[in-house]
Order: sequence, then structure tokens, then C-alpha cells
Amino acid sequence: MKNSVSDYLSESKAILDRMDRGPIVAATELLVDAWKRNARVFIAGNGGSASTATHFACDLNKWASQDADRRFRAFSLVDNIPLVSALTNDNGFNNVYSEQLENFFEEGDVFVAISVHGGSGRDRADLWSQNLLKAADYAKQKGGKTLALVGFDGGVLKKAADVCVLVPADSTPQVEGLHLVLTHLICDEIRKRIVPPGKVAQKK
Repeated sequence: MKNSVSDYLSESKAILDRMDRGPIVAATELLVDAWKRNARVFIAGNGGSASTATHFACDLNKWASQDADRRFRAFSLVDNIPLVSALTNDNGFNNVYSEQLENFFEEGDVFVAISVHGGSGRDRADLWSQNLLKAADYAKQKGGKTLALVGFDGGVLKKAADVCVLVPADSTPQVEGLHLVLTHLICDEIRKRIVPPGKVAQKK
């Protein structure tokens, strides 16, 4: 077991070493710009990525901005279970995020899509992550921006997003785990940018 633990951690490090740093910087800039404009950030994902969406919204609202002059306005679209289930039941799961954006999304807002495969492939139910793709398309139509966190080859979302952070791995556990690492990294970089000097040193 000790060897398998070491192998997993070594694989994580190798994936991180292969990552393009440029999109991480661009993602940070996109969200800092949203904060400066007091624009809203809407985040969504499916399965394990849904929990990452909730976590990311939490960290933007609290850790990244609680000591800034103004806080983020970040919302996870996976958290309202009655609304999610009503939209799924009545409008289909492919529309569950775009329908929510119709209530709230305005020009200049940001949509964050978190997906392991980025919309490539399918399972027994349907094509993967079509709800994220439809939401990204809606955000574009409304004059907003899309940030995608993806893995594998990036899928369709890689092309649909304005900024795409790709975890170059064909492993769902590695991609999902490193997406959390990346959201923490992005929030930490944002905090350094928007929190007044003297407060940045405080740790979570």
C-alpha cells in the first residue's frame, strides 16, 4: 500500500508539472476583473464537480474577499435542490443550469463550468455535461464570460470557454482532486490582489 500511495502522489506531481500556468493566471485575472466590476460569478458542475462548484463559491465569497473592500458575489447553481429537481423534472437535466442563468445572469457576469471530461463522451443517460455547455452558450449570448476547469482533452468546453484551465490527465480522481487544488490556488492569488496590505498574511 505504501508504494501505491507514493505512486498516486507522484502522478499528481507529474500532472501539475505538465500544467500550463498561463490559463491559471488568466483565470485569476478574469475573476479579479469580475470583482472589480462587482459582477456576479455563477458556478456549476456535475457529480464530484458539483461539490467543487459549491466549495469554489464558498471560498470566493469568504476566503478570497472577506477582508477586501467589497466581497465577491459568487453563487453555486447546484445548491438549491428543490429548484434543481423541479427544473430537471419539468425542463430536463440538460437545461438545469441555463434555466437558472435566465433568472439572474446579466451582461458582464461570469459563468464557471467545472467538468472532468469537458463534454466529451457519453454514458447510459446522455452526452456528458450538456447542461454546462448550454449554460456557457447562454452566458455568451448575454454578453458574459465563461471560465472552464476541465481534464482529459478538455472536450467541447475547452473551445467554448473564454478561459480554460486544463488538468492534463485521463484520470477522474486526479482531475477532480487537482481542480480543488486549482480553485484554492486561484482564490489565494485573488486574495493577494484584492485584500489591502497587512491583511493578506492572514491564513485560512
